Amino acid sequence: MTDRFHVDVQLDEETRFRELAEDVRRGLTSCPKFLLPKYFYDLAGSILFDRITDQPEYYVTRVESTLLDDLAADLMRVVAPTEIVELGSGSSAKTRRLLEAVNGSLTVRRYVPVDVDLDTVAGASERLLKDYPSLHVHAVIGDFERHLGSVPPSIGRRLVLFLGSTIGNLDPPERGALLAEVRRLLAPGDRFLLGVDLVKDVRALEAAYNDAAGVTAAFNRNILRVVNRAVGGDFRIEAFRHLAFYNTAASRIEMHLVAGPRQTVRLRRLGLAIEVAPEEGIFTESSYKFTRSSTEADLARADLRLERWDTDPEHRIALALAAPA
Repeated sequence: MTDRFHVDVQLDEETRFRELAEDVRRGLTSCPKFLLPKYFYDLAGSILFDRITDQPEYYVTRVESTLLDDLAADLMRVVAPTEIVELGSGSSAKTRRLLEAVNGSLTVRRYVPVDVDLDTVAGASERLLKDYPSLHVHAVIGDFERHLGSVPPSIGRRLVLFLGSTIGNLDPPERGALLAEVRRLLAPGDRFLLGVDLVKDVRALEAAYNDAAGVTAAFNRNILRVVNRAVGGDFRIEAFRHLAFYNTAASRIEMHLVAGPRQTVRLRRLGLAIEVAPEEGIFTESSYKFTRSSTEADLARADLRLERWDTDPEHRIALALAAPA
């Protein structure tokens, strides 16, 4: 594409299939059954998620984007990064917001997107390189839970982004492990910007995952299509209903797929058949919600110090800026 674009592929198609197959085998032979939410995002799932963000009930993307726009210029002035590392970069829209807030100026010389999809990263990088002629991109194609060790050595002051409250999809042990990996990316003077969805009225939380148009339900069921296609499965997708509710004790939304009639599901590429009982659930996603104190405690356990806490006026979403402790 250009000599300003370098790509480091840590997760090729063969490795992705091997990891998916092992995750599917482990999840569907567990009790209760589960599937990992990272497998929602094939092409159809990504399109459905984009539709979710447009639903009136779903506030996360809209509110965080507005908050980031409001704060971007000040954050970039305070942090003054030489490079931006973005976990789960996707279309790189959030990094673009930061660059646009300062018209690409200040000191940003390199962008390091970390994402599993090469085509998406390459397309987003091409657009950024066209718009910012002094920018270089070093992309890492991999899973941010497994491949942060492949982020290249820093070229200066670093800002790591992990937005969209994606951290809410990780259970506490995995969340702690990821934050510890992020800490290893930071030197004195570097910063970490984390987006979190806040604890709020249960009705608002549950509505966001049960939109009236049924887009989240379609998104949830689509994970069974991913499994069917990847491992030769024969899930009867229409027989599963979407269930999403707030677990107050765990401070998380849970998404499940609940079976109708009994199914014997064959996963031919795994040489596996599983029984799904009537009304049996498959746990597909946790989406943890946070407070300032719980976020600060998570950061502290990873040797990170909360430096700044910004929320929207209705306290739905927060951006937490942290530094090495």
